[in-house]
Amino acid sequence: MQSTYENEVDFNLSESGVHPLTLGELADDTASREALLAEALRYTQSNGTAPLRDGIAALYDGAGRDHVQVTNGGSEANYIATWNLVEPGDEVVMMVPNYMQTWGVARAFGAAVREWPLAHDGSRWTIDAAALDRLVSPRTKLIVVCNPNNPTGARFEAPDLDRIAAAAARHGSWILSDEIYRGAERDGRETPTMWGRHDRVIVTSGLSKAYGLPGLRIGWIVAPPTLAAALWSYHDYTTIAPGASSDALARRALEPARRSRILERTRSILNRNFPLIAAWLDAHRGLFTYTPPDAGAIVYVRYHHPINSTELVTRLRTEKGVLIVPGDHFGMDGHLRIGFGEEPQYLRAALERAAQGIADCGLRSA
Repeated sequence: MQSTYENEVDFNLSESGVHPLTLGELADDTASREALLAEALRYTQSNGTAPLRDGIAALYDGAGRDHVQVTNGGSEANYIATWNLVEPGDEVVMMVPNYMQTWGVARAFGAAVREWPLAHDGSRWTIDAAALDRLVSPRTKLIVVCNPNNPTGARFEAPDLDRIAAAAARHGSWILSDEIYRGAERDGRETPTMWGRHDRVIVTSGLSKAYGLPGLRIGWIVAPPTLAAALWSYHDYTTIAPGASSDALARRALEPARRSRILERTRSILNRNFPLIAAWLDAHRGLFTYTPPDAGAIVYVRYHHPINSTELVTRLRTEKGVLIVPGDHFGMDGHLRIGFGEEPQYLRAALERAAQGIADCGLRSA
């Protein structure tokens, strides 16, 4: 639904990243622009140029360029990792709610997916470690986590990650940790990574969400070198290589000083816009309940009405021209994921239009 309609509506609140950077903002000096204009549009190094892989590896303690496979976005990273690991008859334990790509891919490759729901303690989303221990078995090939979590925006801390790693280690399972929102924390405290907590960890990430650079289509995998080398061939037969200009711009984005400025921009947008959407939700108290996100330009909202989330979102889109993501897309009906990373004037107008549509659907605040 999101890909189908996001460029056809008046207001797109389905995006989970911040308002994107422009080429001019990323290549903001004469030398950078001249270098970009001189970049030959050849096939680049298919697993990512060495300088780009070095820049990515620097984000993960103990990693080097041989641990890194560059992909065309985080989605390709998740796809080829699952493709490599999962075989018919395997079990995959997947945190839910979640971005459900891996749920579908694992099933397509013949695995049984066992859902591992997050808990909610009344104030925040939490990991249910006891439930994970019950789900993981010798048949579990892969445990799939997303931290910070999409769609809740919850950040899980080091003790949580250690419990997940311990569950995987007991049965020799792999962990696929989607960390694409890492760096988009509202309080500026970067989410701990799963990397280094178990010898069978795969981290996927990219520049789309925290960096505001989705148009570059640069993602990556960090994995043990033998697995990274194996994934290179899967990538080579899927998309061959990242774009030459994207690789060059990604190298620039990950320069330490520039990376810090980009992430500071992201935090500024999040902290400017979250009060706008929080005020809107609070004005509909009784209809909506929500937990403020730790990270990402998303808020996951529970609504108190019997209408199906996809039906509600479809009506908002067709009747009011506003696109929001239904909870159905994350394996949890009765919820909406609303993006708040756009410009304030746009966000205000979109929320006003959404309020009209919600009222027309018969949803009323208490």
